[in-house]
Amino acid sequence: MRFGINTFLFVSPFRTSGTRLFPQFRDWGFESVEIPVEDPKHIDPKRVRPELEEHGLVCGSVCACMGPDRDLRGTKEQQQTGMTYLKTLLDQMVELDCPSLIGPVYSAVGRANAEPGKQQARQWSRVVKNLKELAAHAEANGRRICLEPLNRFETDFINTCDQGLKMIEDVGSPALQLQLDTFHMNIEEKDQGAAIRKAGKNLAHFHACGSGRGTPGKDHIDWPSIAAALKRIRYKGDVVIESFTTDVKVIARAAAIWRRIEPTRDEIAVDGLKFLKKMMGGKAKR
Repeated sequence: MRFGINTFLFVSPFRTSGTRLFPQFRDWGFESVEIPVEDPKHIDPKRVRPELEEHGLVCGSVCACMGPDRDLRGTKEQQQTGMTYLKTLLDQMVELDCPSLIGPVYSAVGRANAEPGKQQARQWSRVVKNLKELAAHAEANGRRICLEPLNRFETDFINTCDQGLKMIEDVGSPALQLQLDTFHMNIEEKDQGAAIRKAGKNLAHFHACGSGRGTPGKDHIDWPSIAAALKRIRYKGDVVIESFTTDVKVIARAAAIWRRIEPTRDEIAVDGLKFLKKMMGGKAKR
């Protein structure tokens, strides 16, 4: 199990110059970095990778940022724009030596229209078709896609572990796996530990977030049951802190962060990592 940090906690968008964060991540004790790529033009993978290596880090995951014009269940234009974007990320991941493309790769975040059943079914088929093509591209490049269910306020399409597993089954590619996030599960799952156990071998990426998007461990989430479930399924992937603060205005607005949740964002990273390593195993930096 490897512990990582999502750069959204500190900057948006992440550009090549964001590599200045890497020494601090290393000093805090993180092993991997999750990079949200809002626009592929923002980064030069050939410059980012050496900076990671210099500081003993890896890019464990690239986070897809699915805006209104990137929607695999949307109009033909939205589907095409989304597919071009996602394939470009997969190509950049080869340069970064990054194994996992993660996030809600199926739809624009914030699209929650309570579509009628027949329309939802047509959209489901549309996403299956697109993800089959995307997964083939990932597999050809030795990468994987980790599909993330989001809570009901961010999508009306895939909210639960069960729905994510159904999409994975319908696509039928070894390159498509599951990502779970404690923030979203806290809203949608009756038992987070049970959801993790059900995901089993399909779980390839994991976000550890406080119930209010703050510090893991300083909340009401049942972390012991989560840690036990991850151990039960012998999870060996990354555990990543993905939290947001009012310091990064664009993301704060997108994630509905209207108040300061923790005193500082550094505390979210440092205290969160210390807690997760104590809970799930691993040595924290002193």
